[in-house]
Amino acid sequence: MDKLAVACGLSPVEIRLRNAMVTGDKLITGQVVESVAPVARCIRETDAIALPAPLSITAHPLEIVGGSGLTSSPHNIVRGIGWGVSIKNLMYSETFDDFATARCQLKDGVVTLKFATVEVGQGFVVLAPQIARSVLGVDEVVLDTVDTGIGSAGSTSASRQTWMSGGAVDGACRLVRQRLFEHVGKKFNIDPLRLVIEDTDVVDMIGDFRISVNEASAGVLIDETFEHHHRPTEELDDKGQGNCHVAFAFVAHRAVVDVDVELGLVKVIQIATAQDVGRVLNPVAALGQIEGGIAQGLGLAVMEEIVLDNGKMRNPSFTDYLLPTALDAPSVVAVMIEEPEPQAPLGAKGIGEPPCISVTPAIAAAIRNATGKELPRVPIRPQDICF
Repeated sequence: MDKLAVACGLSPVEIRLRNAMVTGDKLITGQVVESVAPVARCIRETDAIALPAPLSITAHPLEIVGGSGLTSSPHNIVRGIGWGVSIKNLMYSETFDDFATARCQLKDGVVTLKFATVEVGQGFVVLAPQIARSVLGVDEVVLDTVDTGIGSAGSTSASRQTWMSGGAVDGACRLVRQRLFEHVGKKFNIDPLRLVIEDTDVVDMIGDFRISVNEASAGVLIDETFEHHHRPTEELDDKGQGNCHVAFAFVAHRAVVDVDVELGLVKVIQIATAQDVGRVLNPVAALGQIEGGIAQGLGLAVMEEIVLDNGKMRNPSFTDYLLPTALDAPSVVAVMIEEPEPQAPLGAKGIGEPPCISVTPAIAAAIRNATGKELPRVPIRPQDICF
């Protein structure tokens, strides 16, 4: 894209805006993108984020390439800016019948949830109780043992658990809410269709009736299980055509790097991003997913590489296989684009994987911008810059 921009006399931002996908566009497979696709908005809002201040001659050593070793001098450091924009498919594809199951029990104002969703740091064990509290108006939510005794949840991959297992928990809680309304309606002679949850109460929309969920569920056990499926997908035909994906998410990244062009050292100063997330369900967890994905993309851009020699791995330990640490993490300025996804049960899209796609090329583009070199590989090593 940057080469096209130069050839056309356009900026890296303008070339991407002119080619930004919109809802209704077709992929190379012929599939129409029915997902919300705010690509141009992602680019513009990323571009609107303020750039970091220029490197000061008196900057603290930890702000300078090379760090506390005082390897570099500010006089030898060149700053570069680069862009990346990406699309990520969500959930499993090509006819896989993906589903997730969850169970919700309500008794005496306490909700118990059971699901098989593997928690690997994405925060579903926090999100699931949030869903129950929102749907049922309860304070106390207990998580039963996480196992497949209730059914499958699939793998925690493919940016799918919030959509799939979140949809299952939401569906089970809604079934319980419906049963609760029927119980209250029968007990107090009120049409259940007039009842809603307001804060922690069951309320009659057109009357004065109000009762707490705790009181309404006292002595009553309501137990429901729900299995959520996404819409069916297709296999690609022999010409590579077909509606093989469920949905898509989009993100833009702008990287700012400092490069010591003599030593080949790189420091990523800032990653600015605006990401299409559908709907934010937990702001802290969402930001954590974005920052984690950015850290992974940074690792691929300038550090992580398996070195093979005649089929033998030469760096099989973390002594030689380098990973980003907290000191390598750049300043991340993130904007979350909230345009709820109609297909998603909660309107939310997966967040963790899209940053891994376009952060790496954004950092590589920024290093190219600083050095003027082609740099056709990642990770970009010091010798790639110096020689």
